Amino acid sequence: MDASEKKQVIKEKYGKIAMVGGSCCSSGCCGDSSATDLSKSIGYSDNDINAVPDANLGLGCGNPTAFAELKPSDVVLDLGSGAGFDCFLAAQKVGKSGKVIGVDMTQAMVEKAKANSQKYGYTNVEFRLGDIEALPVESESVDVIISNCVINLAPDKEKVFKEAFRVLKPEGAMYILDMVLLAELPENLKNDKDLLTGCLAGALLKEEYLGLLKRAGFLVEVLNEDLDISKRQYNELPAESLKLKAWK
Repeated sequence: MDASEKKQVIKEKYGKIAMVGGSCCSSGCCGDSSATDLSKSIGYSDNDINAVPDANLGLGCGNPTAFAELKPSDVVLDLGSGAGFDCFLAAQKVGKSGKVIGVDMTQAMVEKAKANSQKYGYTNVEFRLGDIEALPVESESVDVIISNCVINLAPDKEKVFKEAFRVLKPEGAMYILDMVLLAELPENLKNDKDLLTGCLAGALLKEEYLGLLKRAGFLVEVLNEDLDISKRQYNELPAESLKLKAWK
């Protein structure tokens, strides 16, 4: 599959999730776990889940709002915001004086997120349809970027990191949770649609991923590496969930 074909597969998959439910692991790699169980297993609390239950679709590989250094009045950008779950949790931390922007390339997800925002009364959150490789965000306008298991889905990750660097303020920082590979996958798995939408077929080798971040201009600190996620969700394929901070 080329880049456009991969994006179409991802849009169709996540559009379906937005409309009828399921998760990125609904192909079976996560077993029969519910969205709630999956979210608890990657670091969300009962309070997080109960705060905005309709926004929790069981997506992601961690909880970025638990370790991102969010302060009142911050402007926060969520790359690949889905139904808005992390945006709403971030909005609670930045308060009415802050702002959260969610960007997602799937129309159905953006519509669902906007409906959730209205339902739960979040006035400091907005959602924009757009590609994280070409962000619909002004340069140097964001204090903090968060992203939860989404960058692996983008065909051109170097563009994603360059765009993130562009929109961050001079003292800004990015907090990422993402899947990376510890060894190359066979070609048949790289083109597996379920593994693509399940956040693995499009993942990069860890060192390549970190190298692209640095090439974009970021300083990088790896905060944690979750090797067990491979056993829990990916039938022990050579992958891990990476938690990191990147800043200018």
